[in-house]
Amino acid sequence: MTDDAKGGAALILSAGAGLLTMLLHPMPHDIFGVADPHRAVTLGAYVHGLAIAATVLGFLGAIALYRRTDDAERLSLSALVAFGFAAVAVTIAAAVSGFIAGPLALAREPTPRAVIQLAGLFNQAFAKIDVVATSAAILLWSLAIWRGRTLSRALAAYGFVIAPVLGLLVIFGWLRLDVHGFGLVVILQGAWLATAGVLLLRRPLAAR
Repeated sequence: MTDDAKGGAALILSAGAGLLTMLLHPMPHDIFGVADPHRAVTLGAYVHGLAIAATVLGFLGAIALYRRTDDAERLSLSALVAFGFAAVAVTIAAAVSGFIAGPLALAREPTPRAVIQLAGLFNQAFAKIDVVATSAAILLWSLAIWRGRTLSRALAAYGFVIAPVLGLLVIFGWLRLDVHGFGLVVILQGAWLATAGVLLLRRPLAAR
């Protein structure tokens, strides 16, 4: 299997794991409502662990995508840097949500509401950084693909639409990154990344 094919498989698996994470993600009322909070917090830890694993896979795939679309203007390299920045941000957001906010809610001693709210603000801040940085990466990769014709121009055109729209919606606060809002982001961005993965997998260059 070539590096392109391996990277394509990593992007597809990463996008699938991200979607599964959002499908299984517990809702706030599962923790703070009448449902079993211990079960919800445990599930939250598992799904956020899955999200972190998906991030690692996604970055491995992004390296293959960079190598395939590398250009003289370094658009693809800039995209890889932005994607790496996003990977760090989403890892922090997932860790805060899955391994800090949940246990705080189950603490034996009552946790001040302000502390739980602070954990939520940390999660939202890094989630926003992730969405904007990933959007920048997709836009830059789309430009590199369009100019270099290295992959499908249809993929590039899709990136030209979703990347600035999602980035601006988050920057101006028009898209709330709760479970539903972030789920929409995962679907739209994941579709671009998974499609890029399919193209790498089905049209690999010779082994390098």
